[in-house]
Amino acid sequence: MIKPFRIDIPQADLDDLTDRLSRTRWPNEVADAGWDYGFPLARLKELAEYWRTRYDWRAHEAALNELPHFTTEIDGQNIHFVHVRSSDPDALALILTHGWPGSFLEFLDVIEPLSRDFHLVIPSIPGYGFSGPTDRRGWDIVHVARAWAELMSRLGYERYGAQGGDFGAGISLALGAVAPERVVGVHVNYLPTRPDPDARVELSTTDEARLDKIRQLMANRPPYQALQATTPQTLGYALTDSPVGQLAWIAERFAQWTDPASPIGDERMLTDISLYWLTATAASSARLHRETPRRIEPCPVPVGVAVFPHDITQSVRPLAERLYDIRHWSEFERGGHFAAMEVPELLAEDVRDFFLTRIKHDELVATR
Repeated sequence: MIKPFRIDIPQADLDDLTDRLSRTRWPNEVADAGWDYGFPLARLKELAEYWRTRYDWRAHEAALNELPHFTTEIDGQNIHFVHVRSSDPDALALILTHGWPGSFLEFLDVIEPLSRDFHLVIPSIPGYGFSGPTDRRGWDIVHVARAWAELMSRLGYERYGAQGGDFGAGISLALGAVAPERVVGVHVNYLPTRPDPDARVELSTTDEARLDKIRQLMANRPPYQALQATTPQTLGYALTDSPVGQLAWIAERFAQWTDPASPIGDERMLTDISLYWLTATAASSARLHRETPRRIEPCPVPVGVAVFPHDITQSVRPLAERLYDIRHWSEFERGGHFAAMEVPELLAEDVRDFFLTRIKHDELVATR
């Protein structure tokens, strides 16, 4: 059963947040530390004070409630999603999936341009936001992909496309693997390509530089990833109890993974962080790092890739083409990991180009 959903955070939860922020116990900091030891104290105090005294959750809640929200239960788990129908009843449906530390909020600025040509389904991953915490093992990206296939079936979409970045990219590719007869194509704006010593491919100087960056990341696993992949529950105690802890944990990612030329505003970032805090999903969202297997079944459907220069890594096309049926590849001069928020106009146009081209190709083949 699919039910309409309205966001209505209890006032007591908002009052509790304000109270906790006012009683923050701050650590000291090494003089002139900058970013050498982690998130700078002065900047975090600035964000925390803004969150406590000027940020208005109710205003954002009202704006979000203008969207059509729904919930349904799949495999015993609540699933929240936004469902925006195009004015064209025959439009292709797209399911857009966020990652960590994002949320369905990532796609707010691409809803209007994309809904001109597509029906849009924008779910919250189980364990994230209004889908609420998970309480069972096994909610990895393949399990999520199977849930998405069921969700699209319930909504009456027999053929559709999938798009995502970060975990959303992995889930979208997994969806293409579990439902290849229904997924017309997958578009991703994050596609890690590991070095492959057995690959006999010609690499450009740019490709080699990208691989060097990937090797460095593999050799020096980011601390956030190591903790979330090993002890997400232990980490969850701190983040669920301290709003400043949750703030620092996510704000650091926004600071380090975005293009300085297209920064994400504090209001949008605080809305995303508030969503994690108010739904107490720090631990359950982190579990996706632990649950997800290193290898999944290959995606047999056509794939489109958008590469942004300030993302965590940049894909190497010759290696990607050994794994996927790449039909579309775009390289951009600006944008980072949160492309849908940083450069929504570029991402929306690239998604449109890929799927409309994909549709035209399928129609041409069908008439032969």
